[in-house]
Amino acid sequence: MPKTILVTGAGSGFGEGASIGLAHAGHEVIATAQIAPQVSALRDKACALGLDNLRAEKLDLLDAYDVRRALAWDIDVLFNNAGIGEGGPVSEVPVDLVRRSFETNVFAPLALTQGFVRSWVDAGRGGKIVFTSSVSGLFTPPGYAPYAATAHALEAIAEAMRQELRPFGIKVQTINPGAYLTGFNETTADTAFRWLDDGRNFTSRASMRETYNSLLATPQGRLDPCEVVDAMVEIVPTDEGRFRNVVPQSCEDMLRRHQTEAWDACI
Repeated sequence: MPKTILVTGAGSGFGEGASIGLAHAGHEVIATAQIAPQVSALRDKACALGLDNLRAEKLDLLDAYDVRRALAWDIDVLFNNAGIGEGGPVSEVPVDLVRRSFETNVFAPLALTQGFVRSWVDAGRGGKIVFTSSVSGLFTPPGYAPYAATAHALEAIAEAMRQELRPFGIKVQTINPGAYLTGFNETTADTAFRWLDDGRNFTSRASMRETYNSLLATPQGRLDPCEVVDAMVEIVPTDEGRFRNVVPQSCEDMLRRHQTEAWDACI
């Protein structure tokens, strides 16, 4: 059945693609973006595609007035997709950057989610929450720990929520994409080079760039994002399915091996 779905972080990448795909599938979509230019661009795209059921709105998760307004919307599914990337060697990354990442990627979506959960519980109705996590929520590649730490935190929150909210008829899922070419991973890698200084840091800029190239400058690091968008369009509105959804299958296989091998890892 058609659902009313709120998508955060719909100004680009997976969020934009999923919003358009969900609207094409017949759902009522409230596609939200952080800044007004993204909202305007999304409205123009929806109009050009004839998607009267895609409504673009501004929602900066760190703006209390935006959040208050959003919590008044009547929705069936909250798709927490918004997030920022922060990279660099975790032993040297400025802690204020890590703190900001947690504010945007963890605390803000948690607050939004709590607001909708409370409204559903008070109304005696079910609902659904979907978090865009990452394969980095289940393992941590070098250079990505500042971002991966926030994804790990989302995994913990989602796993507990799934159990806590089941008695209220509220379902919880995660979607864990691999290294898809949306620009997010590349932009995350670039963040380190705005503070990494060969004159001060013991991690050299050259070695950090080599690390990122080894992860991203390969076919496995530049996958077609349409695969994840298609999966999101299928997973987000459904009432059944797996709690954790890793895309592609090769990444799920890698994570299973990694988690098994972790028990025997040596220092």
